[in-house]
Amino acid sequence: MFLNLLFGSPAIAIAWIVAILSSLTIHEFSHAFVGKLRGDKTAEYEGRLTLNPLAHVDPTGLILLLLFGFGWAKPVPYNPYNLQDPKWDSVKIALAGPISNFFVALFAGIVFRVLVGAGVIELLNLLSIFLFLLILLNLFLMLFNVIPVHPLDGSKLFFALFDHPKYQQLRTFVATRGPQILMIAVLLSAFTSINVFFFISKPAFAICSLLIGGSCDGYFVSIFSLF
Repeated sequence: MFLNLLFGSPAIAIAWIVAILSSLTIHEFSHAFVGKLRGDKTAEYEGRLTLNPLAHVDPTGLILLLLFGFGWAKPVPYNPYNLQDPKWDSVKIALAGPISNFFVALFAGIVFRVLVGAGVIELLNLLSIFLFLLILLNLFLMLFNVIPVHPLDGSKLFFALFDHPKYQQLRTFVATRGPQILMIAVLLSAFTSINVFFFISKPAFAICSLLIGGSCDGYFVSIFSLF
């Protein structure tokens, strides 16, 4: 998608990159910020308590994200022994990322509706397109990261909820087979036409439509039919 954007509409491609960098940066910063709030300064000491994208971007992960739609940023470190409540503070740190993505999408949606609804900018203005991309990217990041599979953020909540010994077999399966299943799903989604992550894309577009007060599917098609 990104290469098509780059050659078809460089301005939208730049908006896409800025939206990705902004979303990833806020996501990772939120992990670091909540970690500090809960008593651990590991991320701060390693220069991750910042909104500078260069501190959070993994070059390989960014390239793969641009080319195939799946990638990653540098994971934010934390030391559970510094936390006030290691079990649940770890969950709070993990979920801070997806929660921040929700609020970024919500804020972008409000700005979109105010500016477009008031006629300040046109529907296909570059700023409105950027806001739309920001909404959609953050919703995708939020929903993808709450999947309860390591190393995604949702795994911390899963393991905290199912920490009783009777769930040991389930925990082992999720910890060992989960990442393998996730990788297969990512490869299928990236290199085939199968919408493996329909349980993410459909809710993301539905929430996006609520935020902008119109059809996100239709708006998406309108944008990419410009070139």
